[in-house]
Amino acid sequence: MSVPRRMLRLPSVRLALLVLGGIAVLAVAGGSLAPHDPVAQNPQGILQDPSASHWLGTDYLGRDILSRLMDATGRSVLGAVEAGGVGLALGATTGLASVVFGRVFEWISLRISDALLTLPYIIFAIAVTGVIGNGIHQAMLAIGVVIAPAFFRITRAAALGLASSQYAEIAELVGASRWWILRTHIWNKVLPTIAVTAAGSAAAALLVVSSLSFLGIGVKPPAPTWGGMLASDLNYLAQRPWAPLAPSLVIIFTVAALNALADAIRDNTGLATAGPVLSRMASASALVALVPIPEP
Repeated sequence: MSVPRRMLRLPSVRLALLVLGGIAVLAVAGGSLAPHDPVAQNPQGILQDPSASHWLGTDYLGRDILSRLMDATGRSVLGAVEAGGVGLALGATTGLASVVFGRVFEWISLRISDALLTLPYIIFAIAVTGVIGNGIHQAMLAIGVVIAPAFFRITRAAALGLASSQYAEIAELVGASRWWILRTHIWNKVLPTIAVTAAGSAAAALLVVSSLSFLGIGVKPPAPTWGGMLASDLNYLAQRPWAPLAPSLVIIFTVAALNALADAIRDNTGLATAGPVLSRMASASALVALVPIPEP
């Protein structure tokens, strides 16, 4: 039975795909599906309780919370995908290249990775946006750079084991180039590990995006984001103590679905038997992977 079919037999995977499918629809068309204008203010309807016309009530400016939550999905998800994509492009390619290009490139890439591991992600993002401007793309570029060492170390650890295997050594002895060995014998076997890391890093990046927007970094008001809605709701807890529940649950369910998908990919592609260190590394989120991991 193929890996996708084995995964689809798991209730956790089906539930995770259902959640992520709904999030994907809202990310693409949330603003169009919203029942009200997400930025339209109504001074006569401030801090209203849930009703037939406003299912989740209104905020301190009279804006419909459900509409803002739906419209915020695209910005929050886009930021997480962008940060994960930057981390994947920088980390996975340099991780594979460190196995191919020899000792000098290996030493330089390891030192850069070690240096990036010491950077606090939120402080680094604030510093970058302070230098090149406060915007979602600038903030996600900074987060992607900090996440990159997770992809670098995991990809490098997996590629090192495959590069020293007997079939790779025999291929090199008969004249195959390192690039041919990388494309033929290593890349397709490293992909499951990268997929697990990508799913975990997307969950971590989503938390980072929400944290930054909570602090007012990235997306500028009045455009809604999940973290920005949390920040504004906290100022009115006395009047509406349940207000932060909706954006919090959306974040929790999305992160849980991504982590469940990552676990399923790991368990159904043999990564769970690849050794305890690699298994823990592959299933960890990018934030956890910011802690230095000894080289194998």
